[in-house]
Amino acid sequence: MSRLPRFSRGERAIHHLTALLMIVCLATALCLYFPPVSTAVGRRDLIKPIHIWAGYLLPLPMLLGWISRAFRDDLRRLNRFTPGDWEWMRRKDRRDTSGGVGIVEVGKFNAGQKLNAAFTAGAILVMLATGTIMTFPSPWPDDWRTGATFVHDWLFIGIFVVFLGHLWYAVRDRGALEGMTTGSVTPEWAAEHHSEWFREVNGQSPPARP
Repeated sequence: MSRLPRFSRGERAIHHLTALLMIVCLATALCLYFPPVSTAVGRRDLIKPIHIWAGYLLPLPMLLGWISRAFRDDLRRLNRFTPGDWEWMRRKDRRDTSGGVGIVEVGKFNAGQKLNAAFTAGAILVMLATGTIMTFPSPWPDDWRTGATFVHDWLFIGIFVVFLGHLWYAVRDRGALEGMTTGSVTPEWAAEHHSEWFREVNGQSPPARP
């Protein structure tokens, strides 16, 4: 069986551009606010504008993505939790392929991917709002500026941890990484990890495991 198309070229471009801008935001934030890195790097006058511009550009790839029907279809998938997703979250053996109770049936995205997408989208909006208050402080009262700084700094830590976790899981799952880098996956990987999506694409049940 030939490889299955998973992500269009436009979807991959959106993901890669968003990831690049996120890396720039995180790296420049470390240079600005983490004292050991800030002291070693210096050049605050150069790094701060890069951080601000990268932050304002961060939502742009996803906004442009609305042009792509494939991207809009995947957003609808990401925005919908199914009974299989709740089971996926409860089960400790959801990735067990050795037999037993078997693998949890999920669609194109599992619950972890859906939660990561929701957190990332929400975090971008919150960071954009709080960053705007910090960048243009004059119109805002003192308590707004203080609150924005507090939320911005602590949410940065959360984003950094989630980003590293996302990268860790991507590197460990070669099939998922191939899907996002090449746009296609093997039928075996799809049947094992996203069996409902396998049926949706092929119109048939996954092949039986030995």
